[in-house]
Amino acid sequence: MRRPGGWWRQKSTPAKVETYTRWSFHFFALAEFTAVGLPFTGAALWTGGGLWLPPMMLVHCTLCAATASRALDWTLGRRPQPVRLLWALAAATAAVAVAAIWIAEHGPDHEGVASAAGVVFGVSLIFAAGVTALGVRKRHRVFAVVNGFAAGAGAVAFPITGDGFATLVAMASVLIGGAFLAFTSVFSVWLLNAVYELDEARETRARLAVAEERLRFGRDLHDVMGRNLAVIALKSELAVQLARRGRPEAVEQMIEVQRLAQESQREVREVVRGYREADLGVELAGAQGVLTAAGIACEVRGEADGLPDEVQSALGWVVRETTTNVLRHGDAGRCSVGLRVTEGRVVLTVENDGAVAERDGGGGSGLAGLRERLRQVDGTLEAGFVGAGVFRVVAEVPLGGKGLESKTEGPLKETSAVSEVTS
Repeated sequence: MRRPGGWWRQKSTPAKVETYTRWSFHFFALAEFTAVGLPFTGAALWTGGGLWLPPMMLVHCTLCAATASRALDWTLGRRPQPVRLLWALAAATAAVAVAAIWIAEHGPDHEGVASAAGVVFGVSLIFAAGVTALGVRKRHRVFAVVNGFAAGAGAVAFPITGDGFATLVAMASVLIGGAFLAFTSVFSVWLLNAVYELDEARETRARLAVAEERLRFGRDLHDVMGRNLAVIALKSELAVQLARRGRPEAVEQMIEVQRLAQESQREVREVVRGYREADLGVELAGAQGVLTAAGIACEVRGEADGLPDEVQSALGWVVRETTTNVLRHGDAGRCSVGLRVTEGRVVLTVENDGAVAERDGGGGSGLAGLRERLRQVDGTLEAGFVGAGVFRVVAEVPLGGKGLESKTEGPLKETSAVSEVTS
């Protein structure tokens, strides 16, 4: 059974921001209807033309919510620009504004009805201006939308009321209110796009790091093999020519070719061994830097100095894999990495919050691969949830030699490097 709120924790950070932004715009529609419906709490207003005001605003609010949703999809590049909805919203707003100002002037002889109709007139124009600003992209067009609705308020109010001062007040109110909502809408969309771009940039940076490592490996292989292969090809050709002439020097050239081939094989093994081995100290520093850059508060305790190379290599891969899991799975805000030596065993603990249920201890090829690596050095790996959304990975590796074991026995010197970054 899915836990309450699990659907929210499974969302990525950009998806959470999008959900919050989308429902904020839907709340605009609810706030609009609430602002208009408050004057109708009294039964005396439900007379004559006042009966039409709540249904008209309900239709207008629904149209505003639909337009905001479609316009947000357009800004994210998922749907075409909702031109028809924008024009339909403009037409509906004009109709509501005309009906409201007419009811205020010629409706039932009740002061409350006139006040409620005035609220409908102003609120409909203000919220329509804020929602319409979502459907345009250029800054000058946003200004044109706000000014257009303010001018429309004057064009509707003055011919019906004939009151110049009241018309100016209505225009100023629509201009200020519409500008505020338009700015809020545009800023919300800009922030949402920025979050998506930052998330994409983080993924691109990870792909570039992988590509850079592949290029480095390829460059190292080229440097190692290029010269040796060229010499081997040249000496082989020389040996062929000498052999055809019956010269005994051909044997010496082939012996040299054999020596170069064995040397090349040894150098390639060294390159591959260096590529496969992970330095634990470097991995700890890199994990802290990457997690901090991703907005995750990271704490690293312990030092890797003095540990055997095979132990550092095995635990370095654990740090590398768990760091990747923290970034890719869930929405962590805190991560702690601890390294200590106890009873002749090196214990590495990685713990983070914001984990989702899919990251169980048994599944996942990454954790299975780590168990195989640790098994080669008689190590063990345990992974699982230790609390609500808290995931912990514990790797234990025995120390190699007794001399080194006695040298490093006891807790490692702890250093704390805490980077508090708001995610």
